[in-house]
Amino acid sequence: MDDIANLKQTLSDSIAAAEDQAALEAVRVSALGKKGQVTQLMKGLGGMSPEERKTAGPALNALKDEIATLLDSRKQALESVEMDLRLATERVDVSLTPRPESEGFIHPVSQVIDEITAVFGDMGFSVAEGPDIEQDFYNFTALNIPPEHPARQMHDTFYLNDTGEGERMLLRTHTSPVQIRTMENNKPPYRIIAPGRTYRCDSDMTHTPMFHQVEGLVIDRDINMSHLKGCLQEFTRSFFDVADLNVRFRPSYFPFTEPSAELDIGCTRNGNSLTIGGDDWLEVLGCGMVHPKVLEYVGVDPNEWQGFAFGMGIDRIAMLKYGIPDLRAFFESDLRWLRHYGFSALDVPGLAGGLAR
Repeated sequence: MDDIANLKQTLSDSIAAAEDQAALEAVRVSALGKKGQVTQLMKGLGGMSPEERKTAGPALNALKDEIATLLDSRKQALESVEMDLRLATERVDVSLTPRPESEGFIHPVSQVIDEITAVFGDMGFSVAEGPDIEQDFYNFTALNIPPEHPARQMHDTFYLNDTGEGERMLLRTHTSPVQIRTMENNKPPYRIIAPGRTYRCDSDMTHTPMFHQVEGLVIDRDINMSHLKGCLQEFTRSFFDVADLNVRFRPSYFPFTEPSAELDIGCTRNGNSLTIGGDDWLEVLGCGMVHPKVLEYVGVDPNEWQGFAFGMGIDRIAMLKYGIPDLRAFFESDLRWLRHYGFSALDVPGLAGGLAR
């Protein structure tokens, strides 16, 4: 028993003196390994008498357990010391330059929609939205478009399968249905713009099957053509950032306005190039006074309320303002094109300071 007590003291001192994991492992092997001192004593129990084993057996098991506990405790202490040392000496330099990342760009269509919204927002307009898949009533009938009108034909309009109720849904051909829905669900006066996607069966340098339009509507008492011209003159001058931009109305025809007009703006043509501002003329949008029948369709009394509407192609005025030659490239997902014509930041100061790229 004295030998066991002496061995316990010796091993305890060795464990406490171990300064690193390697030294502690050496102590463990010398004590509990296959040829360790405690292991050898355990093997000697077989040669003892039953009386001796009763005394030596429990003492050796207790020694083995105590040494194992001391080894685990010392191991944890050494690991804690090593971790503290690593934390004190290892550093991550967060000031290093990060890996370069590709810079994103704002698409010209998104940019121009925001610019249009900013200008009309300064004039008190709100933005209205509606579904891309429309009913014939909202897209044609409520806009006073007769059944025989060419726009209703298959070669102009994308029709969907019959719903089984005798009506075929369609992809809206303009955002005018948003005006109808707004008037149907709200009481006058109205002052809205409705930007969004539209769809027609057409594809060339200046037309695509899917494109973007913005339409405006103002309904109030005592609204006349001078208000319409003043509104569009203010918009075009601010949008194109030409303070003295000339504008003019030319008589036209639309089923949903009476009288109707095309708005031309001044421009300068030099060969194949075109500059906004000058003595020549360029058509940019259609407009007119809302037809009384359109007001009647939505339950608005045309004897009490009147107003004007206008519509323009967002993609087309983006091409004019930023010199983009082909409309089809807008939708080809070419990153090289987007890097050239895209915008890294949006700067829309509004009416007072014009619009900057």
